[in-house]
Amino acid sequence: MAEFKLLINGQLVAGDATMDVINPATEDTVATCARASIAQLDQAVAAAKAAFPAWSKTSIDTRRAALIAMADAIQANVPELARLLTQEQGKPLEAAMGEIFGASAFFRYFASLDLPAKVVQDTAEAKVEIRRKPLGVIGAIVPWNFPIILMAFKVPAALLAGNTIVLKPAATTPLTTLRIAELVKDLLPPGVLNVIADANDLGAAITSHPDIRKISFTGSTETGKRVMAGAASALKRVTLELGGNDAAIVMGDVDPVATAPKIFNAAFQNSGQVCIAAKRVYVHESIYDAMCDELARLADAAVVGDGLEQGTQFGPLQNKAQFDKVLGYIEAGRRDGNIIAGGHRQGDKGYFIRPTIVRDITDGSALVDEEQFGPVLPIIKYADADDAVVRANASDYGLGGSVWAKDSDKAWDLAAGMESGTVWINKHADLQPHLPFGGAKFSGLGSELGQEGLNEFTQIQVLNMAR
Repeated sequence: MAEFKLLINGQLVAGDATMDVINPATEDTVATCARASIAQLDQAVAAAKAAFPAWSKTSIDTRRAALIAMADAIQANVPELARLLTQEQGKPLEAAMGEIFGASAFFRYFASLDLPAKVVQDTAEAKVEIRRKPLGVIGAIVPWNFPIILMAFKVPAALLAGNTIVLKPAATTPLTTLRIAELVKDLLPPGVLNVIADANDLGAAITSHPDIRKISFTGSTETGKRVMAGAASALKRVTLELGGNDAAIVMGDVDPVATAPKIFNAAFQNSGQVCIAAKRVYVHESIYDAMCDELARLADAAVVGDGLEQGTQFGPLQNKAQFDKVLGYIEAGRRDGNIIAGGHRQGDKGYFIRPTIVRDITDGSALVDEEQFGPVLPIIKYADADDAVVRANASDYGLGGSVWAKDSDKAWDLAAGMESGTVWINKHADLQPHLPFGGAKFSGLGSELGQEGLNEFTQIQVLNMAR
């Protein structure tokens, strides 16, 4: 059994305290891991600060090689890491394996990028060149729904740019991250990557720490507001990937039987615990009944269970607080609409909820207006497509959205009118490492992934020389 220690200044160290990590499928303890104190956070930041001058001066080829070595280490341990991820997060083992492989691929992608100097003027009067310099110590804070792939949104980009890092996984899913830290600790100079775990009590200290120059945070909008406020005192850079209430607009020309499985997967993958899941579906009145029936059929047929059991399609909610919250949204759906599938927990142990479909509901219900972040989906009827876009946009959120139609030209025009960072057409939640990802409105600030995401870990420097 691994000891799950912290990584500080290249050394695995015990925490000043410990904490138990719970398997959401069984409510039993998976393992006890190290829990960092404020003093240990300060040690991690100091180590990162001390390592920054030398690391920032290494060649980009040296940093690329480190990322590839880290990718190799992750990929070589997929079976162990995936099983551990399933035990602490709850997702089916196949999905956990996909997440670990995906993280390795994201490290490799960032290793393929560059930060070349750009000459913007070279004349008899002046030479002007734009360079991108590393920022310093990065505080990276990762949530519990995709703890490894979201870590890979941040760590390789920050390292390639020449920064050093203090990484904090979520309190309920620290184990796989700590194990990866153990696997890669000797692949980087001491202090370049530091990994700590907490019981949701160090976030404020990270965001306000005077020696951290940027916060990269993925999580809820309310927590994101606190992160931004904490970063303000030192004018830290922030990248915030926050909540979403993604609307899917389904036009009347689609085939409900063919489209429903795609909508269902967009809404219920990872048991609905996806920031860019389809969380409210607007369906044209001409196919409304057929679409509701197909979605209900899929929900009734879904296999919900322990992620380690063969055949499981959907695992539990990740933690008790989210489980209780989603049950509350189901009650809102029961009150404001008609539940035609699911609508209850499964079993009496573990945080399992049956995939739930709610029809005959509309805007104004908490289930429609708020982010449920779980396996319950409201289906809203509409008559006019332009009105559906207006209703979809009447939200504080703007992370993602989608339009589903046979008429691709009409779908393209409607998609362009949606107030979201990403809008998909005839698909949903398609994230790729080379495509920038970020939200509008209360769904965040800045971008992750792609060249744009890498650039956010840098400071522009303009060299302007007279001739």
